Amino acid sequence: MSFEGAIPEVYERYTVPLLFRPYARDLARRLAERHPRDVLELAAGTGAVTRELAAVLPRDTSMTATDLSRPMLDRARALPLPRPVRWVEADAGALPFPDGSCDAVLCQFGVMFFPDRPRAFGEARRVLRPGGVLLFNVWQALGANDFVAVTEAVAAGLFPADPPDFLSRVPYGYHDVAAITRDLAAGGFTGAPRIETVARPGRAGSAQDVATALCRGTPLRDEIEARGGRTLDEVTRAVGSALAERFGPGPVEGPLSALVVTVTR
Repeated sequence: MSFEGAIPEVYERYTVPLLFRPYARDLARRLAERHPRDVLELAAGTGAVTRELAAVLPRDTSMTATDLSRPMLDRARALPLPRPVRWVEADAGALPFPDGSCDAVLCQFGVMFFPDRPRAFGEARRVLRPGGVLLFNVWQALGANDFVAVTEAVAAGLFPADPPDFLSRVPYGYHDVAAITRDLAAGGFTGAPRIETVARPGRAGSAQDVATALCRGTPLRDEIEARGGRTLDEVTRAVGSALAERFGPGPVEGPLSALVVTVTR
């Protein structure tokens, strides 16, 4: 699974406005209400949340944005920001920051990718000051996110012997409230997390833009290209056609659903 090559550019152009921008604004608003002094962002990607935070947090609030992928961070750095941000290539499971060095840790749609979530949550707790907050969101299941459900169904039909399952397995595969609560406790958080369902509309200029966002702007691209018999162009066109049948050719709008998790140290 990688976010390299052509993915960062497509991700920023198509996937961010479709899926991430509405929830980035939601997380930034929630965090700004807490008036943090030092903010650490995990799995920042191309900076969707970083830009929203930079717009709403006071200039004297320090901001550090991290990601494991250098190409994604490079794309984030290339975009203008109204204030300084420290960019650091870092593994969420081994953060290169001192104990108690921030009062807010934020992560948008990133914890699903962590190979050891309790360890990453433990690292977030370690760098938080007492009373600090860990705030993150995760996607609900495919059934609550129609664009993605259609995309995976079409891809599965094109590769029946070996259906690509990246979407349901990783980004849309970590939504069980009990499992999230257990992982946080295993990471050392003793208080009960607040977990809320948040629905937002996903919008794009066309059904083909949605297909491009999901087939070319995520690691689903790697799974498609690793299989023989169908090219990436063919799969993207097929997904776009199916989405157009369901939502119209464009502009299109479909439901998104996620969980927002808040827990204090």
